[in-house]
Amino acid sequence: MSTTLSDQHNGFSEAGLRRLRDVLARHVDSGNIPGLVALVSRGGETHAEAIGTMRHDGGAPMSRDTIFRMASTSKPVAMAAAMVLLDECRLRLDDLVEQWLPELADRRVLRRIDGPLDDTVPARRPITVRDLLTSTFGLGMDMTSLGTPIMGAIFEQGLTPDLPEPMPEPDEWMRRLGTLPLMHQPGERWQYHISSDVLGVLVARVTGRSFETFLRERIFDPLGMKDTGFHVPADKLDRLPTLYAPDPQTGEFTVWDEAEGGRWSKPPAFEGGGGGLVSTADDYHAYFRMLLNGGMHGSERILSRPAVELMTTNRLTPDQQVARDAMARNNVHVSFGQGQHGGWGFGMAVRAYRGDYASIGQFGWDGGSGTSTYADPDNRLTGILLTQVGLSVPNPARLIHDFWTTLYQAIDG
Repeated sequence: MSTTLSDQHNGFSEAGLRRLRDVLARHVDSGNIPGLVALVSRGGETHAEAIGTMRHDGGAPMSRDTIFRMASTSKPVAMAAAMVLLDECRLRLDDLVEQWLPELADRRVLRRIDGPLDDTVPARRPITVRDLLTSTFGLGMDMTSLGTPIMGAIFEQGLTPDLPEPMPEPDEWMRRLGTLPLMHQPGERWQYHISSDVLGVLVARVTGRSFETFLRERIFDPLGMKDTGFHVPADKLDRLPTLYAPDPQTGEFTVWDEAEGGRWSKPPAFEGGGGGLVSTADDYHAYFRMLLNGGMHGSERILSRPAVELMTTNRLTPDQQVARDAMARNNVHVSFGQGQHGGWGFGMAVRAYRGDYASIGQFGWDGGSGTSTYADPDNRLTGILLTQVGLSVPNPARLIHDFWTTLYQAIDG
C-alpha cells in the first residue's frame, strides 16, 4: 500500500482502509477476480492497492502501473476533447453537426422503434452538438430494443465495438451510420454509447487532427497521463493483462483479448471515444482530480470551470430521463445493478438521487471490462477500480459495488 498522508480528518480512517483492502482481497481470493488495482483519494491523501495476478492462472502480479482496457469508462475522458473546443468557441452547443458530419444531414426517423427500416418520417430538426454531448441525437445502444430491425442493422454494420470485427476507419464508419434512420427524433430520448464515438469523429474533423492526437496534446500530456491512449505500445505490452469474458452459464474464464497480438497491441482504425482507451489508475486519478478542481491541474487550466460544471451535472430533461431510467432499472439482470444513478451529464453518469452510499452529485462511469471510475465533489473523493474481468457475469459488478460501499465507509470526518 502506498500512502500520502495529510490531516487525518480530510481523508480516510485507518480501520476503513483496512476493511476496503480486506473486501478487495476477498474477491481476489475467491478465484472470481484474478487481479485488480484500486486507487482512492480524498483531500491530499491517496491510497493505492494492487492485488492478485495478471492472468487467472497466475502470471505476473498486478502493479500500480498495470494498464487496463477502460471500455466505457473511456466516455468521461474522451468528452474533454469536445469541451476544449467549446471553451475555444470552435464548437457551439447548438451548432448543427452536419457542417462537419454531412452524413448526418437530412435524417429520417423510424415511425416505430420496432418497425421496418424504411417506415420513417422526416426528422423535425437537424442534429446539434448539444444532442451529441447529451447522448440524445437519436441513435444508440438500446438494450430495451434488442431484436428490432434497427438494432440488428447497428450490429450488422459494425457500428459497435463489441463484435469480433473491429470498427472501420472513421469516414467509412460515418458512411455506414448515415445509411440508417434515427431511432428517435433528435433531442427526444437518451440513448447510450454511439454518440460518444460520433463525437470523436466530430473532434477530428473540426481540428484536422486525429482524435488521439488532439486528446494527447490538450488533455493527456498536460495531465501527465503518459500511459493513456487507444493502444498499448510494444514496450508496455507486458503491463497489459489478459482480458476475460467469463462464460455466463459456467463462469469459465474465456479469453476475450490477449495482450500480445490482441486488439490493443496496435493502433486501431477507429479511435473510439465510447470505449477505446487504455489507461492506469494514476492516469485516471489525474483526470478526475482535475474535474474535482474545477478544470485546474496544479497551476495549469485544462478546462474552464463552467465546462466542468456542464459535464458533471445532470443534463437530461424529465422526458429524456425516462430512457435513462429504463436502461438502469429494467436491465438490472444485464447490468447487475450498475448504472442506477438517475442522471447523465456529458459522457458520464451524475447521481441525481440517493440510491446507495454515494452522494448526490457523484459523477463518472463504469466499463464492461470491469472498470469503475467516479469522483464525488461533496466529499472531495475519487475512486478508481480496475480489473480484467468483463461484465458477462456478476462477479466484477459485485466487486465494484463492494468497493464503493467500503470506500464510503472509510471516509473520516
